[in-house]
Amino acid sequence: MSPGTDEWSRRDVLKAAVAVGGAGALSACLDLTDEPVPEGVSDPSTLPARQHAWDDLLTRDGAENVELPRHQTLLYLTLDREGTPTSDDRRAVEEALSTLDRAYERSNRGLIYSLAYSPAYFSRFVDPLPENVDLPEPRRLSPFETPEFDRQDALLHLASDRADALIEAEEALTGERDTANEVTIETPLSAAFSVDSRRTGFIGKGMPAEKQDVAGIPDDDPVPEESPLFMGFKAGFAKNQASEEYVTIPDGPFAGATTKHVSKLRQRLDDWYVEQEFDDRVAEMFSPAHAERGLVEGIGDNLGDDSGVTPEIIESVREHAQQYGRVGHAQKAARANRDDEGNVRLLRRHFESTDENEASLHFPSLQRRITDFEEVREAMNGTDLTDEPAIRQRVNNGILEYIFVKNRGNFLVPPRRLRVLPTPTGEVPGL
Repeated sequence: MSPGTDEWSRRDVLKAAVAVGGAGALSACLDLTDEPVPEGVSDPSTLPARQHAWDDLLTRDGAENVELPRHQTLLYLTLDREGTPTSDDRRAVEEALSTLDRAYERSNRGLIYSLAYSPAYFSRFVDPLPENVDLPEPRRLSPFETPEFDRQDALLHLASDRADALIEAEEALTGERDTANEVTIETPLSAAFSVDSRRTGFIGKGMPAEKQDVAGIPDDDPVPEESPLFMGFKAGFAKNQASEEYVTIPDGPFAGATTKHVSKLRQRLDDWYVEQEFDDRVAEMFSPAHAERGLVEGIGDNLGDDSGVTPEIIESVREHAQQYGRVGHAQKAARANRDDEGNVRLLRRHFESTDENEASLHFPSLQRRITDFEEVREAMNGTDLTDEPAIRQRVNNGILEYIFVKNRGNFLVPPRRLRVLPTPTGEVPGL
């Protein structure tokens, strides 16, 4: 059953509040609910050792696919000094993050977050990162993109099903309020960092349909009401996602860390919905075989925990290009997304956005090495297939015709023990 008008209005207010932020937005959220936000822990050392350990703390659907928190905020941060951070900087960051841990249960009902660091941050130091940490500067990953590169020092990723918790935590971190879930903030994160860029988003059934009145989506409201994403299909199938263990750096000074690539993709879906029929969209999102065999119903809930991109479908990509005159997005990317033992290499945690009143997608991806992501993106580009007459670089080539890269950034997500302004040698002096 579709949500009623009152529920849709409530969701609209919450998504708009997260996008706008600030005290007024928080007040609007609080007017809609009096349910308390679950409190955090008295001893933050009892929390998971990995900052990126989210999966066991989140809900799952009937097929055991992890469901990401519905509201998300990305804060791109710049350290307020030249050179290396000081002990005072580290104490300020540690106090701010520890307050969050005490204030909010680490779950989708409370607040989940991670703090990651860029190559530019580590370049402040004389020592290099260890050889087993693959963290290059961001770069163009296709011949047809011109992204802006995110080289801020750090990225704080906040996520929650509770819009009020998300906004309140941000307000407390940036020094705009004195408490977070009734826990006093002695030192805000803004004592060490400035927010260079604030980006927001959402994911979950019903949410994209409610926010589709933006640039990039046709005026006739084509996004299915039950879809968690603007393009009308679900994603994040459990068997097509790397495990948190797999993407974790296993040894060295940063054992327990992972790397994080975050891109922002502008979406132009007029042709996706106007020129393409449902089977066309299935063929370009999954594979032509999915469309021919009728493998996808609606948004794809019938697929369960697997996208259905089999080894046979992957190996047939050139044959499909010749036979059907198009190839699928998932089909192409899957060519590089498993290692020699068959393990999936990337853990994707993407979500939609209407920042700047346009449809876009924030695409965080976790992997052991940034190179892993770059190799999968190269396979997704399908440049090697453009010698087939029907396949052009952006047309009949998966979903490339409909997405445009605006930003790229690379980050290291340290384990919790090193989350506070670490050195490249894996230390946090002064704490």
